[in-house]
Amino acid sequence: MPSKKKQEWKEVTLAPTIERFHERQDKFETSSGIDISPVYTPEDMPDFDYSAALGYPGEYPFTRGIQPNMYRGRLWTMRQYAGFGTAEESNKRYRYLLEQGQTGLSIAFQLPTQIGYDSDHPLAKGEVGKVGVAIDTLEDMEILFKGISLDKVSTSMTINSTAPILLAMYIALAKKKGVDPAKLDGTIQNDILKEYIARGTHIFPPRPSMRLTTDIFAYCSQHVPRWNTISISGYHIREAGSTAAQEIAFTLANGIAYVQAAIAAGLDVDEFAGRLSFFFNAHNNLFEEVAKFRAARCLWSKIISQRFEAKDPRSTMLRFHTQTAGCTLTAQQPYNNIVRVAIQALAATLGGTQSLHTNSFDEAYATPSKEAVTIALRTQQLLAYETGIGDVVDPLGGSYLIEYLTEALERQAGEYIDKIDKLGGAVAAIEQGFQQREIQESSYHQQKNIEENKATVVGVNKFVSSSPEISELLRVNPELERKQRERLAKVKKNRDNGKVTKVLKNLEEVARGRDNTMPVFIDCVEAYASIGEICDVLRKVFGTQREYLVF
Repeated sequence: MPSKKKQEWKEVTLAPTIERFHERQDKFETSSGIDISPVYTPEDMPDFDYSAALGYPGEYPFTRGIQPNMYRGRLWTMRQYAGFGTAEESNKRYRYLLEQGQTGLSIAFQLPTQIGYDSDHPLAKGEVGKVGVAIDTLEDMEILFKGISLDKVSTSMTINSTAPILLAMYIALAKKKGVDPAKLDGTIQNDILKEYIARGTHIFPPRPSMRLTTDIFAYCSQHVPRWNTISISGYHIREAGSTAAQEIAFTLANGIAYVQAAIAAGLDVDEFAGRLSFFFNAHNNLFEEVAKFRAARCLWSKIISQRFEAKDPRSTMLRFHTQTAGCTLTAQQPYNNIVRVAIQALAATLGGTQSLHTNSFDEAYATPSKEAVTIALRTQQLLAYETGIGDVVDPLGGSYLIEYLTEALERQAGEYIDKIDKLGGAVAAIEQGFQQREIQESSYHQQKNIEENKATVVGVNKFVSSSPEISELLRVNPELERKQRERLAKVKKNRDNGKVTKVLKNLEEVARGRDNTMPVFIDCVEAYASIGEICDVLRKVFGTQREYLVF
């Protein structure tokens, strides 16, 4: 019950105003269905305990941030997800972005590379270089990083089914450049479970795929200790239509599954948990998004410390990369996307992200142009250097609204995780279609609201007007596909094919056994075996996974 003072305010001050000027809608709520009141006071948090719920930055449960001084000490890493055409074309873009002040690389791979086919495969026709860079062999990786010092840059690779192969290439490239793999900084996405839930670029069934994931954990803990061995992704879950609460829950449930799999493989939680990282979406509802990041940090720290009894404080820290929401970008009035991205980036930084990618305004049409990607990078730089948001740790902490939403989202996400646990965990729940159905229902509800004008998308179902055409869209030259195929043919002709046959045979033997696959992946790529050849061996051993049909 509200206090006498608040009830008096509602009756004497608020009610007459609402009677004269009706509110814009009958009900206000977040994407996760949390009702929003007109104002928040301490009464909305009657059981709020500052020490238990928040604490100080850099201390358990890390709600206010994983570092004591956050951006006062070091700004978030500014990445722009990029890759298109051949390795030469993408190398030019990476070097341009680094010259413009980008502080970390983020690689987009073409679809054939993501699903384990070479650029000369029939299924790759028309797809080479379209949504990312074509990487078939180690030679492509050598060209991609030409003139870039691997020991001076942090590299994020958005790759999942073929993650161990691309990581093997990166390690092999470092060795060729004389860089100790122990000095490599970066992240491999390596999150196969969200592919079954939301994205679909899986190759093998879940259980052998989980083995490949944990092989990376084990290998890197010994040989590439600074590498983030997984980026457990809620981004694609949100892009598929989930709510903020579902994004937290399904992401952390996947995280639980990876930790359990690694422990079952014989690893101690404190050996690998400190190198787990996460990847979240920054959507449009500013306050809900800030609360989402804080709730995810708090919930994960409790899961790792209580469920898995981690002893090292670093194991309980949720470190995450954020990307602004691609699904909110519109082809109608595309320059509106600049504003959307700025607001979403603000939410990510107010929420304490460690790394950020800002989408380009023209991405509803094509791979970002140089002008558009520069504006996206400048958006981050403006936030970092002109707004003052990095001068205070957790600047919205203590807001009654933010704390109310943080608590509500943590509770909702926890309830989802309990349901997944009862279904047997994330893998079993995926096999039963639970997460997929929940996302489908949420996505349908959101789209229905837009089509019925219950939710506004500026320039699409309200404030509709013509807008100027974008003058310079980036188009991938079809001629690049021919050049990529020619390069691959030349590599296959000039390499030691006897050695390739030998290492691929060894890969098959290791895949059928229980030894760690990473050393033999490195042997394969160093012999210039292609991604398609390596994945064909794994398809033979593991089989392939069709899409789970969910109705």
